[in-house]
Amino acid sequence: MPIMGLINKVLIYKYPLFMKNWFSILILVIGLLLPAAVQAQYLRTSYFMDGTSARMQLNPALQPRRGYFNLPVIGSTTAEASSNALGVRDIYDILDSSGDFYSDPSFLSKLKTDNSLNVNLATDLLALGWHKGKNFWSINATVRADIEASIPRTMFDFLNEVSADNFSWANTEFDIKNQSVRVNAYTEIGIGYSRMLGKNVSIGIRPKLLLGMGNIDLKLNRIHMRSKEAGVDSEFELNTDATMESSVKGLELDEDEAGYIRDIEYKNPGIAGYGGGIDLGLSVTLLKRLSLSASLIDLGFISWSKSSTQIAQSDKSKYINKENWSETPDPLDFDLYGLQETEAKSRSTSLSPTLVLGGEYAFLPGNKLSAGILSTTRLGQLKNYSELTLSAAWRPNTLVNAALSYSMLQGGETFGFACKIGPLMLGTDYIFLGNNSKHVNAHIGLCIPLGKKRTSED
Repeated sequence: MPIMGLINKVLIYKYPLFMKNWFSILILVIGLLLPAAVQAQYLRTSYFMDGTSARMQLNPALQPRRGYFNLPVIGSTTAEASSNALGVRDIYDILDSSGDFYSDPSFLSKLKTDNSLNVNLATDLLALGWHKGKNFWSINATVRADIEASIPRTMFDFLNEVSADNFSWANTEFDIKNQSVRVNAYTEIGIGYSRMLGKNVSIGIRPKLLLGMGNIDLKLNRIHMRSKEAGVDSEFELNTDATMESSVKGLELDEDEAGYIRDIEYKNPGIAGYGGGIDLGLSVTLLKRLSLSASLIDLGFISWSKSSTQIAQSDKSKYINKENWSETPDPLDFDLYGLQETEAKSRSTSLSPTLVLGGEYAFLPGNKLSAGILSTTRLGQLKNYSELTLSAAWRPNTLVNAALSYSMLQGGETFGFACKIGPLMLGTDYIFLGNNSKHVNAHIGLCIPLGKKRTSED
């Protein structure tokens, strides 16, 4: 089984609504909601919409005007996919691991030397918040999964070669370096607290209990393949430098006669680790119309138990041939790794924290119109990601809010849109422009208001 098969199994358990093909939900949601499109795991476009609760995900100090109750699952379901080189269709093909997409010339022409992709999923099982004096309290239970991968072009060149009908294994050599895959799936249970300090300053904190469902960290430092000897047409000598650390309760490794891992079985899922995290936020209003804010979110770790952890390393030497090579080779296939299980041990992994800095200037009586700038920097496990967003928000009341955004990403620019009408919230930071879109995200939520509307005098 390729490693993406395990990812599918973990996510199916974590996200039962996704059924067998979880990633297709992202495509379906975007298709159904265009041109009104929707949100990512953190909707940057909502940051200056003070009639919504979504912006509290980016800064726990930003109190909404009213309390709220998100309906389970449909109250807030989010997804995001991005790549530095590949479009939505390409990412789907890689994760689905079917077809011969890697032999398509149009696909190969898009590749860079190092090709990264990210997929993020989140669903609120429970989320509610309420005002009490100058304080705002919130509770959330959210299921989350993050996937990061870095795949060099040389891997796709190899797959393209070996899939060709006229490919000869004789006198051939491939050298693939620096491929990584990281998957982290967990549930966070948070209690948020925000307090107004006078009329112009608010602070926020959200400590979180983390229940780890699964973590995979695969590093392929090098895969070197060459024909065993000149003229041999059926066998490769495979030298690998690779490690895999996985912590998934119910995971079993299937080994062949030589002790190499060839398959993964996933049974009896459960909690594989525990951890803690925290979100911190601050917001300051200057000169009545100018506001500055900052936050640090997703700062935390998960400690994975020894009983749920498997560690494997390559033994540097293996032989593969046409008979034992997969008929549908995969860029994330165990056939290439030469991994053998070693002694397990407990391990800890960190989350990917995000630093958020914002500035806003309000116009019109009641601050019904505003312009803002938002900087987000995510410290990923494989790579850091920065984004600068310019936004205009219109907020006549708590029932209707809307915003437009323009974001400058690493490697491109994109427009976003968000709209709240009554309990329904829709938005996107990256408007979907077809299968070639390199960044897409989606969110749909139903939020029931609670309590009285808070005014600036309260």
